[in-house]
Amino acid sequence: MSQLMQRKVCLLGDFAVGKTSLVRRFVYNKFEADYLATIGVNVSRKEVTLPQETAPRLALVLWDLAGGETFTKMEEAYYRGGAAALLVADVTRPETFAILNTYATTFMRINPGAILAFAFNKCDLLQDLAPAQAQAEQLAAR
Repeated sequence: MSQLMQRKVCLLGDFAVGKTSLVRRFVYNKFEADYLATIGVNVSRKEVTLPQETAPRLALVLWDLAGGETFTKMEEAYYRGGAAALLVADVTRPETFAILNTYATTFMRINPGAILAFAFNKCDLLQDLAPAQAQAEQLAAR
């Protein structure tokens, strides 16, 4: 049996962008349309099997952090030890894109070797994705 590696992944973004919904869908394969505000942090764990036969098993420890708060020492403590961050924006609220730079900068200052990924959520709610796509590409290029 292969070794189990554990990695911390932080979900970062403004309030109500869908971070908790993404975690619930990934971990429990459930979706609820009701908005549930995260207070502080919710931690979930999911083991995944990597496609390579010789790869170790991987346990992702997902830190779903409350959005829309100022950056405090406590928040920085939440970031510590993160191997990756998923930066989440809501395409129906373009203002949620701008704060991702602040989250990314702070996260990378604390975890310089970490990986960043973007999730542009709620695409199913827009008729025309072109403006959101352009904004997402511009943000990812920075």
